[in-house]
Amino acid sequence: MSPTDTIGARPADSAITVPVALGARAYDIHIGPALLERAGTLVAPLLDRPVTAIVTDETVADLHLARLERALDEAGIATTAIVVPAGEASKSFATLETLCDRLLDAGIERRDRIVALGGGVIGDLTGFAAAILRRGVDFIQIPTTLLAQVDSSVGGKTGINSSRGKNLIGAFHQPVLVLADLDLLDTLPAREFRAGYAEVAKYGLLGDRAFFEWLETDRAALFAGDKAARRHAVEVSCRMKAEIVEEDEREAGRRALLNLGHTFGHALEAATGYGNRLIHGEAVALGTAQAFRYSQRLGLCPPGTAERVRDHLAAAGLPTTLGEVPGELPDAAALLEIMRQDKKASRGRLTLVLARDIGEAFTTADVDEQDLATFLDEEATLS
Repeated sequence: MSPTDTIGARPADSAITVPVALGARAYDIHIGPALLERAGTLVAPLLDRPVTAIVTDETVADLHLARLERALDEAGIATTAIVVPAGEASKSFATLETLCDRLLDAGIERRDRIVALGGGVIGDLTGFAAAILRRGVDFIQIPTTLLAQVDSSVGGKTGINSSRGKNLIGAFHQPVLVLADLDLLDTLPAREFRAGYAEVAKYGLLGDRAFFEWLETDRAALFAGDKAARRHAVEVSCRMKAEIVEEDEREAGRRALLNLGHTFGHALEAATGYGNRLIHGEAVALGTAQAFRYSQRLGLCPPGTAERVRDHLAAAGLPTTLGEVPGELPDAAALLEIMRQDKKASRGRLTLVLARDIGEAFTTADVDEQDLATFLDEEATLS
């Protein structure tokens, strides 16, 4: 899709639908304003009985829970709200156990639907609970962050973190509906919006050079709240992810490209304790900058490419070097050991997503770990 195919072609307040064609597991992504108010109408046809549980976190509950409950109540749907602590620490066995117990206490049956109202943490946690509760309950994603709207709510990856690394325990479990209400982005703190933008830029960098060039021109409008620009960015990102997931649902091949920046980034998240020092989108931005620097170091992409990527991410207010991460970080050997736990590792070999140019990412298991360790040592000197 060309970035000019949809931008400005529809009224800024209109909604669009992106299908995810997975046969019996197919579902729609609705993108537009005021979808929370329409949730009852959109959710009701999917319910076997007019009952659901809403899983959210403390921050989102204060902002949006009452509106969703009201919309569902107006459609005759009874709800039970389950509120968990906000933050990455909730992607844990302890919170998962508590959530499953509360869903069972709420009487959620196998043919019911669970609603995930929140960002990536809530979507991942709720989706995994749905995957294992009564051996499988369907769920609906209502993502409230830019990161979740363009990435984590689509594709069926669910899970929790381990002390060994991020998202190492989970399941593939597709939602039955995604409602990406663009109005919810207006309530995001600036830091969270910037973090989500890292995933938007990722789509251009991994496979759509024209989209990245559009972002270079129109990023300011996106950040300023332009509805048409935001809808376009979410739509292009979701269409690309849907197309990749349709081809490779369980990440046996091409879907691994969606992890551009994540092998480096996940290691940094683990090293910083999944805390506020470095949130997920910031780690993705830093990891993406590292992936392009390493690609350029190996002579895979043209000179100046890594600098162009770095400059774009930095202009969006995102970190691109280790020196921007507060506090001490482990040395190269320790970071490399964390990277070996990455989900893409195969037969004991580390797999990286690298790039031949902007829009031309690829995966490789041909990684010289000694050279990578040297690179990580050099990275520690950048500020």
